[in-house]
Amino acid sequence: MEILRVEKAGEVGLIALAKPPVNALGFALRKAVHDAHSELLTDPTIKAIVIYGEGRFFSAGADIRDFGNSGVHPTLPEVLKSLNDSAKPVISVLHGIAFGGALELALATQVRVGMAGLKVALPEVKLGLLPGAGGSQRLPRLTGLAAAIDVICTGREVNVAEAKTLGIVDRLADGSPREAGLAAAQEVLSGALPARQTDGLTVAPTPEAVEAARKRLTAMRPALAAPLKALEAVCAATLPIDEGLALERKLFLDLMEGPEHVGLTHAFLAERATSKIPEVGLQARDIASVAVIGGGTMGIGIATAFLLGGLSVHLIEVQVNRVAQARAGIEKNLQGALKRGKLSDSAYAAASEKLTCTDALESVSKCDLVVEAIFEDMAAKIDLFGKLDAICKPGALLATNTSYLDVNTIAAATSRPADVIGLHFFSPAHIMRLVEVVVADKTAPEWVATSFALAGKLGKVAVRAGVCDGFIGNRILTEYRKATEYLLLDGVDYDRIDAALEGFGFAMGPFAVSDMAGLDIGRMTRQRKASTRPAEERYSRVSDLICDQGWLGRKTGTGYYLYDGSKSRIANPGAMEIVANERRTLGIAAQDFSDEDIVARCLTAMIAEAVRVLEDGIALRPVDIDAVELFGYGFPRHRGGPMHLADLIGIDILIQRIETYATQDPYFWQVPQLLREMQTKGQSFADLNTSIVATS
Repeated sequence: MEILRVEKAGEVGLIALAKPPVNALGFALRKAVHDAHSELLTDPTIKAIVIYGEGRFFSAGADIRDFGNSGVHPTLPEVLKSLNDSAKPVISVLHGIAFGGALELALATQVRVGMAGLKVALPEVKLGLLPGAGGSQRLPRLTGLAAAIDVICTGREVNVAEAKTLGIVDRLADGSPREAGLAAAQEVLSGALPARQTDGLTVAPTPEAVEAARKRLTAMRPALAAPLKALEAVCAATLPIDEGLALERKLFLDLMEGPEHVGLTHAFLAERATSKIPEVGLQARDIASVAVIGGGTMGIGIATAFLLGGLSVHLIEVQVNRVAQARAGIEKNLQGALKRGKLSDSAYAAASEKLTCTDALESVSKCDLVVEAIFEDMAAKIDLFGKLDAICKPGALLATNTSYLDVNTIAAATSRPADVIGLHFFSPAHIMRLVEVVVADKTAPEWVATSFALAGKLGKVAVRAGVCDGFIGNRILTEYRKATEYLLLDGVDYDRIDAALEGFGFAMGPFAVSDMAGLDIGRMTRQRKASTRPAEERYSRVSDLICDQGWLGRKTGTGYYLYDGSKSRIANPGAMEIVANERRTLGIAAQDFSDEDIVARCLTAMIAEAVRVLEDGIALRPVDIDAVELFGYGFPRHRGGPMHLADLIGIDILIQRIETYATQDPYFWQVPQLLREMQTKGQSFADLNTSIVATS
């Protein structure tokens, strides 16, 4: 298949990247660019060279799957050095996106043309790397040190107007990339548009900007290696170019071998792996209009998500006095998206026009999809789905946003269980990316395919889940929380547990998260499950006793912590006293745990339950569990997810941990059978991902 086209137009040679869908700069394409450039250099009729991309993008950058070939000659740094040193001026024309290695390629050309709508970025830090083909040396030579530090150390996207202001592109153009390139080449040849070798430019030191960036990056939680090494590389741009490039390459290769890059790459690939489901290839049905029932926090967030996805939305709040409040909440979300640049003025106006809020349940009758987002009560949901069965048109998809409840039972309340599915959004639903697509026993396969297609339209990461209490994420969360509560009873103060897990990389510890969600939410779940709680299972009353004081977390200003309206939190002395009293009541002598012990117990509990989720067929693959935890529960992205972490820890150590913990609590700590089978077979969770993908 042709991946590059070379064309001659008078004195201009044109190199067109033609490797759909994103012109990824893997080994084959970079070698083709190198060979084409070399060929045009030897042609005496060619005076200038243009590189542009066909299709939607100039290039999305290097192919992440090709990183293992980064040392194969010609390497990308070698290709770009030849472009910079070219005896004939090279003009790059950038359209759509030019990310990573693609922007590095453009920085090595003598002239850069930016087309309308272009976005550029050097996002390598998001994969635990830094620009490794000259980007950290050439960008500062065009923008100055401070701007380059900001762009490279954050990995953020830069729009075409800012790129022009910063000096990343030399001129702006409309029309087709090919014609813009030809026009720029003619101006270069006439002397109207200066061409210059980036490597010949110099960079002035700015110690104040460097020190401010270092303090900011060091203070970030977690403080990752890649942004700090990227800062070191950018600072090297003040050196002669060859010295700077050599240091950049060394730092890049150091990061390539580190766990941070491996974890972030796994997270990147996990996001794409979840779409490989048994229903792939089935025809998705059209969803043009959506009804969301429930005007609370979840309903408002879900309605906002659909509006941001361009769909018409009917929000139904049966309490007439709350209809206006629900609409105001959605409008506030849309205005926030407008301020953040997620919506244009015209898109904001269109979204507002597509919203209808009412108290009339009958208004759902013509909608293609109805999402129930009322409170978590089975009787209420069964009653509502019985009504929807009578109101909704034939062929409509009925979805529940339940976090825990049995979707099969909800589906049985209708005469059309094949049209019922779980769509478990996460709060705030218009921001959080995860959607668990909960497939009930009788859900029609085409509705599963439709739900995944719809999630893609909304910019969500969809993960297929089976039916059980809590599905994938909340089922694992329950056991993780039990481990933290047992540690609390056994002598570790909750603020220390939070600090240890935040030190591991979680944005918030489990007790701070409970305060944010509302302690009454967890209490309702515990009350629902109280009758099924085994007598042998330990139970912590601490959260219940805190709730008894009317301390429900952030919404009351007091929970495990005290809140004063700022982001700060102070351990609540009253809650601390409740913990101490409960330990005395139970006759528990406080044990000493290190931060490493705390993290090991909590993560081992999470991993053990994740293995049982796999055993029960609730998740398709280990990577689906990683995606759920990464995109719905704040698992540290650079750690890759609990299943990826389990492979790093090793099956032998995990089993040894569980067996050791079981000497104190044999009911909670039990080795999953699948884990023992994997130990016998010498398997990893990565092996399970591969075997399932290969047979699906």
